[in-house]
Amino acid sequence: MQTNFTPQQLLDPGVAESEKILRKCVHCGFCTATCPTYVTLGNELDSPRGRIYLIKDMLENGRPADEQIVKHVDRCLSCLACMTTCPSGVNYMHLVDHARAHIEKTYKRPVMNRFIRALLAFVLPYPSRFRLSLTAAKFGRPFAPLFRAIPVLKPVAAMLDLAPKSVPAKSRFAAPGLHKPVMERKGRVAILTGCAQPVLKPAINEATIRLLTRFGIEVVVPKGEGCCGSLVHHMGRDEAALDDARRNVDVWTRELNNGGLDAIIVTASGCGTTIKDYGYMLRLDPDYRDKAAVISGLARDITEYLTTLDLPAPQRQTDMVVAYHSACSMQHGQKLTRQPKDLLKAAGFTVREPAEGHLCCGSAGTYNIMQAEIARTLRDRKVKNIEATGASIVATGNIGCITQIAGAAKLPIVHTVELLDWVYGGPRPEGVPAPVLHAAE
Repeated sequence: MQTNFTPQQLLDPGVAESEKILRKCVHCGFCTATCPTYVTLGNELDSPRGRIYLIKDMLENGRPADEQIVKHVDRCLSCLACMTTCPSGVNYMHLVDHARAHIEKTYKRPVMNRFIRALLAFVLPYPSRFRLSLTAAKFGRPFAPLFRAIPVLKPVAAMLDLAPKSVPAKSRFAAPGLHKPVMERKGRVAILTGCAQPVLKPAINEATIRLLTRFGIEVVVPKGEGCCGSLVHHMGRDEAALDDARRNVDVWTRELNNGGLDAIIVTASGCGTTIKDYGYMLRLDPDYRDKAAVISGLARDITEYLTTLDLPAPQRQTDMVVAYHSACSMQHGQKLTRQPKDLLKAAGFTVREPAEGHLCCGSAGTYNIMQAEIARTLRDRKVKNIEATGASIVATGNIGCITQIAGAAKLPIVHTVELLDWVYGGPRPEGVPAPVLHAAE
């Protein structure tokens, strides 16, 4: 794609990087076939190619964002299916992230939209606030139909719809500490506790720590780590996201220097995609760029790490059929497509893949709140494809997908690591039917 930025504009590192990305686009349109919003809405401006044209026009002309570009960029899920499809290597992720930051700085949103976005940024990245908000949601739930009938309050209704009826108790595994292996130590890792996941489903990290320590891996839950920054990063709040990244880089660097780390384990693939990008995000910070690159290089999805271990035979056998939902951040963001399925198959599960597996379920961070109608359409399409597999349970690697799909699926949905922990000697995950498991001979 030909660009027309001035030398002065290219002095801005963000613009310079965006210009390099734009020049790689050859207008081929392959991305439109795998873009969930284009497939759903049929509008060229709701495709990656259409958004690229809008972003290029905005940046080249050095103008503030307007209502049209905000509308279509906000509709982008950042699922990154376009990056998997693109034959030219266009880094759409970094381009749209820069566009979101430009929008945040130059566009004044309507009052209620600003309020809701600020509320989400204030609550979701902080487990204590998030837990309190979910507890309070039961009082607001009866008013959800009223909120849904008022356009500017639809995101509030979506929040109430997504809030679980009950909130799990705090897990001791979320507290800072060291979990020693039950056998001779073979490795040492840190684990990301995160923000939303320990509130919505603490069983995921509990299963991860049990499984790793059973295999001889020492697991440290570092003091001081927090949200990876993904939630605010995708809202265009760059400085807040970079603050989160710096804090986590400092915490994990301390652990790396003090006891050594073989990996930083991430059990939410959306977080993993962001942490693996810390090196890029902090590339302009001379105090952090080198440390951030090291941390990004250590980040591993739990399934990615498990495939590097010499796993024993499962302690239990199962004839369960599992539908594996590959989260967008897993297959498109981190390019991890084989590892989770291979682990499940090796553990004895029959794995089936739903049709249209490349399409997003509609979760995408806060997307299912801010773009609830599109998200619901994508969710229903995803659930229909999952249930058509004839599986008895769904496995995936991202808490956002679990929450989103559970809102419509008749099947139980669990994290991949919960099933692995189960067959390797752990407790049965909540919702999994009991009769399908047998003791190994």
